[in-house]
Amino acid sequence: MSVLVIAEHDNASIKGATLNTVTAAVACGGDVHVLVAGHNAGAAAAAAGQIAGVAKVIHADAPGLEHGLAENVAAQVLAIAGNYSHILFPATAGGKNVAPRVAAKLDVAQISDITKVIAADTFERPIYAGNAIATVQSGDATKIITVRTTGFDAAAATGGSAAVEIAAATADAGKSSFVGSEIAKSDRPELTAAKIIVSGGRALGNKEKFDEVMTPLADKLGAALGASRAAVDAGYAPNDWQVGQTGKIVAPQLYIAAGISGAIQHLAGMKDSKVIVAINKDPEAPIFSVADYGLEADLFTAVPELVKAIS
Repeated sequence: MSVLVIAEHDNASIKGATLNTVTAAVACGGDVHVLVAGHNAGAAAAAAGQIAGVAKVIHADAPGLEHGLAENVAAQVLAIAGNYSHILFPATAGGKNVAPRVAAKLDVAQISDITKVIAADTFERPIYAGNAIATVQSGDATKIITVRTTGFDAAAATGGSAAVEIAAATADAGKSSFVGSEIAKSDRPELTAAKIIVSGGRALGNKEKFDEVMTPLADKLGAALGASRAAVDAGYAPNDWQVGQTGKIVAPQLYIAAGISGAIQHLAGMKDSKVIVAINKDPEAPIFSVADYGLEADLFTAVPELVKAIS
């Protein structure tokens, strides 16, 4: 029994979500192989070979795979799917785009967002915004799985010595084409990879106050900035800062929530953080139920004082 991990990469390096997915794959049992489908992606394939726990890297290289178009990547996965009992994708935008196509073509059920591997055929996944955990057992010959990366530690990026095998690339499906991308550039860490996140909520009142109060704290801590859905909907912060069930799922070492009440939707996205600090003047705010440290105070006073206290 072999397990295939579909690597997330930028053709030059492997993205962190792949490392967490490899850990889940190792727990499934059997040899772990990694598919790197891209264009001029030799560096990414070599990096995949260095990941601890990986037995083999399969490198498919073609212009149609350069941008991770779902139709083309799915076809590449299907070309080798018969060799594997499990095919794992990180539960990222890219993974969620490709995995359902593969599952549908194989006529099997997809098991989404797993957070634990109990046995080779049995997994845990959160449901109802994380308020319940479902145990799912699959009898499918090929198990198509997306992995919630916050549920698994990252595999070591170095220490492995897997061989890289060149696979024949599938033809371009011709159903979609890459037109362009607009990538926001920031000196801050990417939200889902940040070790420290500072998030603000609707209580900040407006975008100017959000920036005035939250940015200095994030600067002091070298943190990523996040926001609740209410703050994003109100225009205080951009969409890609949203943390929650309908935003990004994060699990940093430190999560500071200022002026966030703690609706279920938000808690689903951050309650796995290692240390949670909540600042809210409402003693009944649900955020305090998951916080390791809670400060009942006016954030407009508390956050600037915290900034001053950080050397």
